[in-house]
Amino acid sequence: MDTHLQAFDACLKEALAQTREWVPRWLDHLHAALKEKELSARQLGDKQVFVDARTALESHRDLIATRFLAALGDSVGNALPGTDAQPRRARSVSFDELELMGDDQVQETVELARVQQIVSMTVDHEVVELTARLCTAQGMHSVNAEANPLRADVVVSALMKALKGLSVAPAVRSRWLQTGAISLGHELQGLYTRLSALLDRMGVQAAGYAVIQLPDARTATADAPMGRRAGGVPEETGLGTDALLTLDHLHQLLVGNLEQPDEEPLRQPGTAGASNAMVRTLASEVVSLMLKQISADERLLRPVREMLQGMKPALLQVARTDPRFFADRQNPARRLLDAITEHSLAYTNEQDRGYAAFSRQVRGIIDTLQKPGPDLADRFPGLLQHFNRSQTEAMAPEQVKARGLAVKTLVRVEQRNLLAERVAAEFRSRNDFDRSPGVVRRFLTGPWAQVVAQARLEVSNATGLGTSEVPAMRYTDILPDLLWSSQLAVASLNRPRLVKVIPTVLRTLREGLDSIDYPREQAEAFFQALMGLHEAAYKTQRAEPPQDVQPSEQFEDDMEPWMQPAEARDTCFMDDSLPDTQPSFVDTQPLQRDWVDLKAEMAAQSPSQLSVGTWVDVWQDGQALRCQITWASPHGTLFLFAGVNGRSLSMTRRGLDRLIEQDKLRVVADHGVVDEALDEVTRQAWLNSIKADGL
Repeated sequence: MDTHLQAFDACLKEALAQTREWVPRWLDHLHAALKEKELSARQLGDKQVFVDARTALESHRDLIATRFLAALGDSVGNALPGTDAQPRRARSVSFDELELMGDDQVQETVELARVQQIVSMTVDHEVVELTARLCTAQGMHSVNAEANPLRADVVVSALMKALKGLSVAPAVRSRWLQTGAISLGHELQGLYTRLSALLDRMGVQAAGYAVIQLPDARTATADAPMGRRAGGVPEETGLGTDALLTLDHLHQLLVGNLEQPDEEPLRQPGTAGASNAMVRTLASEVVSLMLKQISADERLLRPVREMLQGMKPALLQVARTDPRFFADRQNPARRLLDAITEHSLAYTNEQDRGYAAFSRQVRGIIDTLQKPGPDLADRFPGLLQHFNRSQTEAMAPEQVKARGLAVKTLVRVEQRNLLAERVAAEFRSRNDFDRSPGVVRRFLTGPWAQVVAQARLEVSNATGLGTSEVPAMRYTDILPDLLWSSQLAVASLNRPRLVKVIPTVLRTLREGLDSIDYPREQAEAFFQALMGLHEAAYKTQRAEPPQDVQPSEQFEDDMEPWMQPAEARDTCFMDDSLPDTQPSFVDTQPLQRDWVDLKAEMAAQSPSQLSVGTWVDVWQDGQALRCQITWASPHGTLFLFAGVNGRSLSMTRRGLDRLIEQDKLRVVADHGVVDEALDEVTRQAWLNSIKADGL
């Protein structure tokens, strides 16, 4: 393994060294290509464009090379798996991001995509071979395209970053990219070939490709989400074949700027009418593609997908009067579609409890929307209100009460655990702490920190008590005697004191542990260890004072949220000490996105970042339980899940981490179904933009 890692490092160093050679060579090819196009141009205007581009290249050549090399060096490091600063792939522009972009950012996104597509197609074979060997060098048994920090999209993104910082006109930069894309691909082709040969000489074999079994329906449909090849080339999805909806048009639709800047629509009715027709046409295209994507979303049951298509006429009619309704999260029509699709994620089959009532209600909504009449837009708010109210009323009162109690309990648990961490820090800062045995240190920073934290939280209820009667005071007052009596070297020198303090220490320890209902078996195990230390100290005879001993090197376990048995019952706590023999997911519902992409996202995302509303499948009691995160503690240490069947469960962040690592928890949806459908529409518009003005 060490040899392979050395090969990986050597490969990256060689890649950066060779980059210093091929970047100047690529700039020479670009200059020659611009000169050739300049000479072959027939129109004076076309010739001048290439003259300007060539002249600007001559002026900025050295700066381009320097910045490109620096940007590529940074990008290669950031592109490694597990880094926090992974560069954004050009193919992943979302619907929400598009609305916030400026016109120049939209154009830059399209430019980047076009160059990346050409370069990736040129190096398609070579990058597959290099990626497979780099995966082996990193200890992987199967190929992960993201594990290649030299992949084409990383190089192109670095080039875009370098060019963006230059003081040149956007048209000049575009001409450089369009003219130099093919030669850039050829340079990378040679680089990948040489690096693969280097790894081969170092004995690094190519990793294999994992076979991901997908349902036939998903592999056969043309509506599946966009995939990618090993080189990072985006593949077409077939969301729509009409190239009308480009990224620029969609952006203009979202920002409400589809009219010509030099025209005055109010004074030119014909022009305004044409612009309005364009708006309605584009809005209708977005609605159609959005619903088409939802119909292919296999996280939703087939009957639900079929019912939702019944909303299409009503949504198309809304688009004619309010073309941007789908981008407005507060629009009643958008909110109703969001609510239905979000709730439908709760059901994994038609026999689930509550599905029949849900299905009847959705059919009723569609029937209402399909009735003719001019008041269509006015029907959505009432339907939305009725739907939300019915979902709330469908929950039994005892379930509402139980979930309220669970949240209240979890808040208290987190508060106590956070305070216990501070208490443990106080204990560690004592001068006599490090010299005590490990079993005592772990007890103090674990259970006893919980005892003191609980007592401090309840001290407000002890108003009027004397200092000696306040538990929090008594529980910390015994620390000097406890730590001293557990040290054989010093306690054995003063047996009278040892005999005097032991009863008080043991009595106070038992009282404190009882106050948090600490498990009796675990408590007795500690007391046996402690009394063994006391007995050894009492029986030890020393003729002279002992020499100082070095502190124990045994470290305490990290503090983890702990619950009292009653709290665990109230919150349906799921213990994180799960046996590794539990079965993982085998025949559960397929994921909507490629597992390679989702695995990379989950690896970079900590459980504390899973937002409330996320739907997951959890393996429990021999089956997959579909549930939703309904609450997360303020500090992200505890989570509460609820299933549509009324079952709830809570777990710690560590437990959630463990389930993900063991493939016993899978994220079904961390974004809304409608949001993801609109993201796919945006990707299709992005693809149309590439095809509309291909190189």
